[in-house]
Amino acid sequence: MTYQLLTIERRRYGVTWIIVDNSPANAIGEELMQELEAAVDDLAADSAVRVVVVASSNPKIFLAGADLKGMVMQSGNLADEENFIAKKSARMQACFQRFASMPKPVIAAINGYALGGGCELALACDFRLMGNGKIGLTEVSLGLIPGAGGTQRLTQIVGRAKAMELIFLAKKLTAEEAVENGLIHRSVDPTNFEAEVTAFAEELAKGAVHAMGLAKQSINAVDKGLEQGLQVEAQAFADTFLTDEPSIGLAAFFQKQAANFIQE
Repeated sequence: MTYQLLTIERRRYGVTWIIVDNSPANAIGEELMQELEAAVDDLAADSAVRVVVVASSNPKIFLAGADLKGMVMQSGNLADEENFIAKKSARMQACFQRFASMPKPVIAAINGYALGGGCELALACDFRLMGNGKIGLTEVSLGLIPGAGGTQRLTQIVGRAKAMELIFLAKKLTAEEAVENGLIHRSVDPTNFEAEVTAFAEELAKGAVHAMGLAKQSINAVDKGLEQGLQVEAQAFADTFLTDEPSIGLAAFFQKQAANFIQE
């Protein structure tokens, strides 16, 4: 597929970058969501892709939120279309869920502001590394609430009490503050941002990424309850043997060597 708002960069060890370029502020609209979904589908199906990094071409903004002005102006359509705004919210939720469900590790490379919808997309990724900017779910300051999965994912990640504090007070956190609050995984030196993100992505890419995808599937099943979650885990464990990763890993273990999961 030819992308207008994204650049796909395939780098070594199967690390692939999705770079968003939707000037001026990387606002999340229908066209961008369609391209993000197409990119997820393409990269998920590509066996050469081992790790995905979501980044921005804008040095100051990771992603902005939805086009709220347009949504408010269009809300007059409520008379003609039931639950118009709820459907818009569900549309963004479905787009971001594609990243949460992608059977490969996904890293949000946040080197700029990630407020509202930008934070919600980052929360849908498996790892969040951040340099410059601030991050947070700030919708309550506008009389709104997070509507693209933020209330659910932030609560899962930082816990109910902290999620209430961050959402109710519309906190905007620096990278260091976000680490302290458990919102991101690492605060990265902005002057060496891409290199540090690349090093982390390559560390993942050299591992058993198929097993990581199955572990991700099992972790995502936590919400289904313990009994069903255990069933998902058992099947995922069995599915690891459908790849050559167990034979590679076990052979290396018995030979007291580092496993090489990247087969040329």
